[in-house]
Amino acid sequence: MNLIHQISDSPLNLSLVQDIITQNKKLELSESAIHKIVECRNYLDQKLKENVKPIYGINTGFGSLHNVKISSENLSKLQENLVMSHACGMGDEVPDAVVKLMLLLKIQSLSYGHSGVQVATVQRLIDFYNNDILPIIYTQGSLGASGDLAPLAHMSLPIIGRGMVKYKGKQLASSEVLKQFNWKPIQLQSKEGLALLNGTQFMIAYGVAGLIESFKLSYFADLIGSISLDAFDGRIEPFNQLVHLVRPHNGQIQTAKRITEFLEGSEIINQEKNHVQDPYSFRCIPQVHGATKDTLKFAERTFITEMNAVTDNPNIFIDADEIISGGNFHGQPLALALDYLKIAMAELGNISERRTFQLVSGNRELPAFLIDNPGLNSGFMIPQYTAASIVSANKQLATPASVDSIVSSNGQEDHVSMGANAAVQSYLLIENVKSILAIELLNASQALMFRSPKKSSLFIESFLKSYRKEVKFASEDQIFHELMKTTVSFIDDFCIDNKLLFD
Repeated sequence: MNLIHQISDSPLNLSLVQDIITQNKKLELSESAIHKIVECRNYLDQKLKENVKPIYGINTGFGSLHNVKISSENLSKLQENLVMSHACGMGDEVPDAVVKLMLLLKIQSLSYGHSGVQVATVQRLIDFYNNDILPIIYTQGSLGASGDLAPLAHMSLPIIGRGMVKYKGKQLASSEVLKQFNWKPIQLQSKEGLALLNGTQFMIAYGVAGLIESFKLSYFADLIGSISLDAFDGRIEPFNQLVHLVRPHNGQIQTAKRITEFLEGSEIINQEKNHVQDPYSFRCIPQVHGATKDTLKFAERTFITEMNAVTDNPNIFIDADEIISGGNFHGQPLALALDYLKIAMAELGNISERRTFQLVSGNRELPAFLIDNPGLNSGFMIPQYTAASIVSANKQLATPASVDSIVSSNGQEDHVSMGANAAVQSYLLIENVKSILAIELLNASQALMFRSPKKSSLFIESFLKSYRKEVKFASEDQIFHELMKTTVSFIDDFCIDNKLLFD
């Protein structure tokens, strides 16, 4: 098994990123990447020797200070000052998994030879990644437009021996960790601070982490929805492919097919029914879950483009002999995709809670609140309350961030994406959806036991056999919080093949 991933022109995708993460692969620069980085750096150095004109961010100030020319002897100090002054993050610490993705995606973006950085700078980022030295970064501070300035400044501080890192479970001064590895702080050259700080790696790292989790939860929503459908003694007819081929949204067709496969051979789904229709939360699973799947695919296309893009500024084009100040750092494409992702995932939680509500309502010959001796036992009454509370919180988180903007940098940066806020919101919202689905699984497993001796499908019975090793049938009241947390952990630990996730 190859436990090294080479940074090269080969594009990243979700499956590859998931593989790099789960197998804990180390990173190394390919020969072609090294060549491009060196060639671009040499070009920039030569250009500065020949050119006395101001070049934004290279020998000028930043933002509204773009017209201030900086002398050649101060170019290194300019970049160091940039990193220090922009490290203005507040709020919670960014999760370790997201920080590691930020490092990976910044390394990838700098490897194309359009950013003017030193190989040593990129290599130090790789050293941090490979040794799990994770800069302490904060969730607040980015407007999602001039790049993720504040978060990326905190990511970059340890390169120059400043700021804090997390290493072996402890927070340490980066200078201390550099000493442990006998590394000297990087002396930033012209343009390097701006190359590190301009970019969308905070937004896209949150987006990629959230999207990978969203694909997993989309699969679980279908599976848990299938268990609930059988537990509710629902009908299979609404999942017939004929219904969906005349309204051929891809996600809808895929969902109906998956539900049908999950329930194939179930005694319960195939028994004669006393009712003609099921509530929408069951009958319309293909339409609702399917729309979310289509949204995930839209977000995937956007994120894949961004993962493989150059998003700092200015951009250097050796073949064209051009250094161009543009706006690739603007996060608008990500902001819109992240907001759409939030809304789509919130809906998975919304419909899941409605199925939980139906299961505990005493319908279809199920006992009220799925417990024997209701009254003495409250049973599964309050887990549904919790799900409803989380659904309401998600409605607030799903409010689009991208519709807002605010003027910054003395009016030079007069439109911003707010994609960083959308990114953090999406991460919290997706974690909430996991909790809602866990509550549905807890209820569905309990409800299905009341259908005994009839069985569901072999697949579902096998899945529930594994689950019930962790969470057994509740014959009386107990601390349901513990069952809910165990169910969340079960979902976290359940491995799903990448092909099932991302196809």
